[in-house]
Amino acid sequence: MDVIFGRNKKEQVEPVRAKVRGEVYYRSKYLRSDTYNANIEANRIVVSEFGTMAYPDPCKNIFSKAFSYLSHTIPDFTDNCLINIIKCGRDFYATTETNYIRKIDPQTLETLEKVDYRKYVAINLATAHPHYDSAGNVLNMGTSIVDKGKTKYVIFKIPAAVPDRTKEKSPLKHTEVLCSIHSRSLLSPSYYHSFGITENYIVFLEQPFKLDILKLATAYIRGVNWASCLTFHKEEKTHIHVVDRRTGKPVSTKFYTDPMVVFHHVNAYEEDGCLLFDAIAYEDSSLYQCFYLAHLKNNSEENSVVTCVSALKRFAVPLCVDKNAEVGSDLVKLASTTARALKEKDDQVYCQPELLCEGLELPQINYAHNGKRYRYVFAAEIQRSPIPNKMIKYDILTKSSLKWEEEHYWPAEPLFVPTPGAKDEDDGIILSAIISSDPQKPPFLLVLDAKSFTELARAYVDVDMHLDLHGLFIPDADLDLSKRAPPQDAQDGASEPCVASQT
Repeated sequence: MDVIFGRNKKEQVEPVRAKVRGEVYYRSKYLRSDTYNANIEANRIVVSEFGTMAYPDPCKNIFSKAFSYLSHTIPDFTDNCLINIIKCGRDFYATTETNYIRKIDPQTLETLEKVDYRKYVAINLATAHPHYDSAGNVLNMGTSIVDKGKTKYVIFKIPAAVPDRTKEKSPLKHTEVLCSIHSRSLLSPSYYHSFGITENYIVFLEQPFKLDILKLATAYIRGVNWASCLTFHKEEKTHIHVVDRRTGKPVSTKFYTDPMVVFHHVNAYEEDGCLLFDAIAYEDSSLYQCFYLAHLKNNSEENSVVTCVSALKRFAVPLCVDKNAEVGSDLVKLASTTARALKEKDDQVYCQPELLCEGLELPQINYAHNGKRYRYVFAAEIQRSPIPNKMIKYDILTKSSLKWEEEHYWPAEPLFVPTPGAKDEDDGIILSAIISSDPQKPPFLLVLDAKSFTELARAYVDVDMHLDLHGLFIPDADLDLSKRAPPQDAQDGASEPCVASQT
């Protein structure tokens, strides 16, 4: 694993033709964030990250050091946007979980302007996994820490287009707050990585994996990283918040489930008066420990640090609760799931999930079915290692699965690309960038038939490719790659599909 995690990879600034019939090009480039530039200039880590805390230069005098400590009391988070690529209007942004996003050119991967969410909505943290409605509006949520004496979870919308009556071209300046949910704790808000939406509702899990604000404020002085300020409280509940998108108000019933940690929601939809949502759940937060570099470099099946297995679980939340229902009665009357919602005293409802499958992560769906009834999940399969070496197509209806794997190869997050005009949910292809722990085996783009999960093609590239989890980006129909001049050795008149990876 040292081959994968032990060394930085080189940039591939110019497109390199893959060895495949047709035309496929690979390009990668480090995001030129302020963080990156500062670290390069100093030739050391000078900007603190989630798992790495930077400290004052030992050559500084005592007054400079003291100022550095004080300036980190309320940290200005990194703009090292390394998790995902999102689209706002016609622009593309690299994102992380702080208040910063960085605009990029999807053709050249050039780093453009730095955007601070705080200029448009009062949040300190935001997810890197927004949703898009049918009109192309961006729906996201973030945490507002101790704003006017309150800590809140803020759900906001960035419009797909700017109104004609305004001269302002950026949709970000028209960001609208849809709803705010007060945190159950002023100084310990829940950590969350994603959320779910349906046609009429938003579902958010306030889980007992919490960020301690007091620890965060003193982390720099104490010489610990920000990750150490996150604590899983196994004795607490996971609270399920449901917000009506039409009114912007939370559903009044108090729903909860067992303590758990969820990073990725898969999908959610409404059925016969219930909101069903599927998520990848863990019994504790130990997965985070797996991603320290020391663990990754030494990780193997014989020496694994994974202590809990991921589980794809389905929850059913009744949208209208009969106040006259008996305590202990199941409020879910659906034949499609064994998930239950048990009424308790004080009008609380305990949601007991249905276990669908174990060992999945990085789930993807046909996004045309987002917020709607669906059948297929495309994901990475993880077992003892946190790094996937298999891909899986899971059929929720039949509880069956198809898999792709090859010895010594490691797939990135699978991406579903539908066939134009497709009618079936799984009519399309799966794309994944594959690297090998064997230095003699070059990386390649894998193309699978999404229906049969069988290989259609692979495009080898002779480059030093890094392992992507999130962040692999496929241009959509609005991005006309034909306007970009192909490399010198490209065939005349040939089309030029592109896989671009932003680190």
